This record gives sequence, structure tokens and C-alpha cells, in this order.
Amino acid sequence: MQRDLAERRGEAVARSPSPIRIGVSACLLGARVRFDGGHKRDAFLVDTFGRFVEWVPVCPEVEMGLPVPRDTLRLVRDQDGGVRLVAPKTGADHTARMRKFAAARCAALRREDLCGYVLKKNSPSCGLERVKVYSEHTTGGVPSAAGRGVFAAALLRAFPHLPIEEEGRLSDPRLRENFVERVFAYRRLRSAFAGRWALRDLVAFHTTHKLQLLAHAPRAYERLGRLVARAKAVPREELRTDYEAGFMDALAVLATVRRHTNVLHHIVGFFKNGLDRASRQEVLGLIDDYRRGLVPLVVPLTIVRHHVARLGIAYLRDQCYLDPHPKELMLRNHV
Repeated sequence: MQRDLAERRGEAVARSPSPIRIGVSACLLGARVRFDGGHKRDAFLVDTFGRFVEWVPVCPEVEMGLPVPRDTLRLVRDQDGGVRLVAPKTGADHTARMRKFAAARCAALRREDLCGYVLKKNSPSCGLERVKVYSEHTTGGVPSAAGRGVFAAALLRAFPHLPIEEEGRLSDPRLRENFVERVFAYRRLRSAFAGRWALRDLVAFHTTHKLQLLAHAPRAYERLGRLVARAKAVPREELRTDYEAGFMDALAVLATVRRHTNVLHHIVGFFKNGLDRASRQEVLGLIDDYRRGLVPLVVPLTIVRHHVARLGIAYLRDQCYLDPHPKELMLRNHV
């Protein structure tokens, strides 16, 4: 029983024998696969996050057979409104080739048991959003920043609930914390549904993620609760699919200061008979400091975790909200 509880915690999952595998654009790890023979090594991914995950590097352009160095590629909108992947210098159209490769590579990635994916921003192959799209009728016009890389589009279709981000967006502390939180939550979810699972396993999973879900999307938590309540009447595979979709969609909603504050106050409610007046005022004061932007989230959480451990409140101790990812990442020091 104690081992089962530990497995639900992000820190325990991070150190489990089976590694957390994350797909990544190979250039972000320092591989010299870009069109100019260079790379875009990302220090956070390699030096910090990389301590807790195992990378599965992919470079669509090289893997489908293009050389290094190579002509640049761009997205071009044709007369019919479609978007093609073109080498402007030669006019070579790589759209069909890339789509065929992407379908095969995504099928292979299903066997990698991925828990997330980090893509290279602005890439006509890997860019997740706001990739430049040129018009084939305009040689000197301003491109629209409204495209998505051909491989990235295939990846999203193949893995609709997988945490996927661009490395550029991960420079934002809130987006970075949200992505990593979703990666570890996805791993816990996949573990909960691995092998033979009983309805009590789903109930336990939902219970330990209550506060985490409330910090992101309270209404989604309620919808998932109704799904769990009628679980006996839902076919097992449908139940799994619907819960996974609802759970991951809920965590994709960025947690807000207001919702974090509400969750922290909810936790303090469990301390009613365990804190003296001065200690309670100290906790509430730190929560209010966080609400006003004077301290980061880690400050009230630290004292809350202290009292949870001291008072031995099992329900709170098992809440993934308190430790959704390894503390060494220090993600909540900046939100």
C-alpha cells in the first residue's frame, strides 16, 4: 500500500526504474542537424530537465533523407489554400515526402512510451505554432505567422493528449512549470492504467489529483468526478479514453494565482485543530503574500508541506499537488 502511494508522487516516478521518455527535436540536444550544420542546444532541457528524463531525439528533415547542410525549407500557401513544404532556392516540394515520413515516425514513436515532446520553434517541420507561411504569388511580401510545421501537425494528430511544447515557450516560467507538471502527471496516469486495473485504482488516482485539478480547472474536476461516479456503467476502454482526455485537457489549462490561493486555503482548512493561532496566521499571511505577488508559490507551499507532515494528515500527504514534479527543478520558485 505504501509503495502504491509513493508511485503516485512525481518525485517517486522520476526515480522509478523505467525512465520517463520525452521526444525532442534533436538540434535542441546539441546535435548538428540544422540546415546550416549547426544546433540549438537548450541548457534547461539538457542540463536541468535532462537529469530526470530520457530523450528520444528526432530530426524529421535529416531522418527523411535530407543532407546536412541543406537548402532552407519554408511553408508556402498554394493557390488552393493548402500549405506545402518547399525549398525556395530550388523549388523542390517535400510535402508528400515529409507527410509520409511523419506518419511512419509517429507510428514508431507509439512504441517509445512517450510522456511528452519538445519541438523546435519556428521550424517549417517542427514548429508548433506561428510558423511563417509564405504565399507562392508573393516574392517580397511579409509572410503570415500562422502556420504549423508538417511533422508537428502529424504529431498532434497522432498524440492528442500528449504534453507537447516548443522550447521557446519553455522560457516562460508558467509555461515551463505547466509542461513539466503535465509530463509527470501523464506518466502517473499511464502507470495507473497499465496492465490490469480496477475501478478502485481510478478512484484512488482521481482522489490524489483532486487539488492539482482544482488549481487548473475546477469544472473539469467536477466533470471527471461525475465520470468516476458512474464508472461501473461505462465500458472499460471508453472510461479510460474519456478520463485521460478530460484529465490532460484540464491540466493543459494554466493554473492561476487565484486558483492556487483557493487550493491553499482549502488545505489550511484541514489544519483547523492542529495549529495554534500564531501558526495559522503565519500560514495565512504567506498565502496572502503569494496572492499579492510578493513571494513565489514555493514559499506558502513549503510551510504547508511542513504542517502536513507534522500533523500526519494522510489525505493531504498523498495529494500530488504538493509535489507534482522533482523539487530539484525548482519550477515553483518562479511562479
